[in-house]
Amino acid sequence: MAQGLQGCLCTMLLLLCAMQELGCWAMHTAGQGSGPGEPGDPALLAGGRVKRGWVWNQFFVVEEYTGTEPLYVGKIHSDSDEGDGSIKYTISGEGAGTIFLIDEITGDIHATERLDREQKTFYTLRAQARDRQTDQLLEPESEFIIKVQDINDSEPRFLEGPYIGSVAELSPVGTSVMQVMASDADDPTYGSSARVVYSVLEGEQHFTVDSKTGVIRTAVADLDRETQDRYEVVIRATDMAGQLGGLSGSTTVTIVVTDVNDNPPRFPQKMYQFSIVETAPVGTAIGRVKAEDSDVGENTDMTYQVKDEEGVEMFKVTTDSNTQEAVITVQKPLDYESKKVHTVVVEALNKFVDPRFVDLGTFRDQTIVRVSVLDVDEPPEFRPPSNLLEVQEDAHVGSVVGVVTALDPDTANHPVRYAIDRSTDAERIFDIDAKTGAIVTGKVLDRETAGWHNITVLAMEADNHSQVSRASLRIRILDVNDNPPELATPYEAAVCEDAKPGQLIQTISVVDRDEPQSGHRFYFTLAPEATNNHHFSLLDIQDNTAAVHTQRVGFNRQEQDVYLLPILVVDSGPPALSSTGTLTIRVCGCDSTGAIQSCNSTAYVVSATLSPGALIALLVCVLILVVLVLLILTLKRHHKSHLTSEEDEDMRDNVIKYNDEGGGEQDTEAYDMSALRSLYDFSEIKAGDGGGGPGEGGPGRNPASELHALPQWVQSPDLDFSVFRDYICRKVEQADEDLSVPPYDSFQTYAFEGSDSPVPSLSSINTWSSGSEQDFSYLGGWGPRFRQLAALYAGRRGGEDSEES
Repeated sequence: MAQGLQGCLCTMLLLLCAMQELGCWAMHTAGQGSGPGEPGDPALLAGGRVKRGWVWNQFFVVEEYTGTEPLYVGKIHSDSDEGDGSIKYTISGEGAGTIFLIDEITGDIHATERLDREQKTFYTLRAQARDRQTDQLLEPESEFIIKVQDINDSEPRFLEGPYIGSVAELSPVGTSVMQVMASDADDPTYGSSARVVYSVLEGEQHFTVDSKTGVIRTAVADLDRETQDRYEVVIRATDMAGQLGGLSGSTTVTIVVTDVNDNPPRFPQKMYQFSIVETAPVGTAIGRVKAEDSDVGENTDMTYQVKDEEGVEMFKVTTDSNTQEAVITVQKPLDYESKKVHTVVVEALNKFVDPRFVDLGTFRDQTIVRVSVLDVDEPPEFRPPSNLLEVQEDAHVGSVVGVVTALDPDTANHPVRYAIDRSTDAERIFDIDAKTGAIVTGKVLDRETAGWHNITVLAMEADNHSQVSRASLRIRILDVNDNPPELATPYEAAVCEDAKPGQLIQTISVVDRDEPQSGHRFYFTLAPEATNNHHFSLLDIQDNTAAVHTQRVGFNRQEQDVYLLPILVVDSGPPALSSTGTLTIRVCGCDSTGAIQSCNSTAYVVSATLSPGALIALLVCVLILVVLVLLILTLKRHHKSHLTSEEDEDMRDNVIKYNDEGGGEQDTEAYDMSALRSLYDFSEIKAGDGGGGPGEGGPGRNPASELHALPQWVQSPDLDFSVFRDYICRKVEQADEDLSVPPYDSFQTYAFEGSDSPVPSLSSINTWSSGSEQDFSYLGGWGPRFRQLAALYAGRRGGEDSEES
């Protein structure tokens, strides 16, 4: 139907254009580039005739043309055209030759394509008229416009969707929710194609829309979020001002109903039951209850409170901010034996109340919570809880200090046993009767040593010692007068030789370790043994002090330089105790002002002149002298020991090693053998052997010659090692008796030449045969280096032969 209507409109527009063209055929319209034919042009022909020019009307073309033939747009014409076909018409510009075609002879313009005004509203072209034969311009090039005429071919569209709005529940009728707007691409200046009106397709029961502005408003006043919290409203926009044949578009608007605090809290149950043991400490959570609220967000925030007096005293209710639950906790200790069941009234109320809805009812609710207390085996309880006891310090061992009492709070009422925590009474000053709880003294008390004692008493069930209670007791030791007063210090006074009667010498004060409740009161008098004293007097000043005065004129320190004055001090008791102290009075020489110059007592003078610092310095000097003496003695002893060890050094074996090569038989002075011979005095050894003939090393034999003949010595068959044995034994005994040095061990290694040597061994150590069996003649063939050795042995051999002969 819409297409038929569109075709009808196109036909009417074509007829209208044809009528306009026929009615305006004679009108002269100059384009933007019109040539000289315009009024006022200076190029006028003779006789006043105006030059010929372009002739055409305004061009329009209907959009969305669906016909099969090209759509006629209009006609351009020059008034110089006589209709003989001598003029050639051409166009250029937008769409020329593609969208728009012109008949070169007639000047008719046709549109060959389907146009859309919403894409392009007009086209600008230029027209030319030329002589067909000469191709010269007959008319100046002129510009003209072809407008695309609108038809209602675009429906309204909602370009800003999706739309989401909100409105509070229980809002009054006509409350604005939001605004929607639709756009129409048709020409708003031509007809009613772009005039849009709005209407509600779905949701009209709850919302309305303004037909011109698109503002959506509430249609009812009872929107309830708890019933429905979201609405989908369909809004329609129709062009042509809503007339028949107009196009339309629609959109869905989501409207969220926001919450207001219009629902009070409600407990799902009218009674809750919980149980808890009686030994639960204060602060223990018993349980949780929660009131339901149909609202959301902060409208569900609530507080809880206990309404009854009993519950307020025993229990406490707090609000869990995360879960909005009421947490019930213990506020006072529970006792199954006193009360087994507690009833608590808990009230819930909204934290934020909207005053607009107070007429809906009270925004609070109450419920009953029953708390059952469970019985457990509890330790004994001390009664009464007094923790202070007192006892006289002169109480005998075994005296009762006080009695503690504890009872089993359970219904079974088990018997109770008592004990003292010995960690608080390690000295066992007190004991307790296990059955009666009587606390007695275990040792003699002394207030002056310890005036207070803190002990811990244990009470436990007789058949279950794990159920233990503790009570701290403070025992105060009451004072009795058992200490006599004493002089505060060993008083010493000085009196001048020229002292006058009544002169104050010393003020006496006393101390008493006792502490009577009424305070101290002391009395002073001279002791009975000082009744014959005529030198000094004692005056009781009545403030627990006394003054000593002289009683005669002048003193002579040559006759007596020290006076001992016994003073008797008595306290106020009861019972009254006394003690005697002695005041030492020294007679001294004084100057005219009364200042003491000297006294006869050396100790007194020294003590008065030497300060403690001087005495300490003197002691340090003496100590340094003693340390120096000890150090010198130690060094002397060490030096003596060192000399002794050096004297004994030559008694030990010494090994002297030389790594240089000898000079052969020509070098006879390479080494002084006396360095080795000096270590052992063979003459002394042989002399100590007890004699012998010359051949045995007796005193008639020369030791030097014996030592020089040592390389030629030949061991005899009858060897006697007693000399070496005795020498070694004497050295061992000397080493054992000398305790100042450690023992010296000696280890000697003798290396023998190997069998691969071409020269046999020259040593006579392993030679057991006599010299007559040795033949050293072969040494002569060893060369000049062994000539001296060969001469020595050959000479020795010749001497032995002569002796044998």
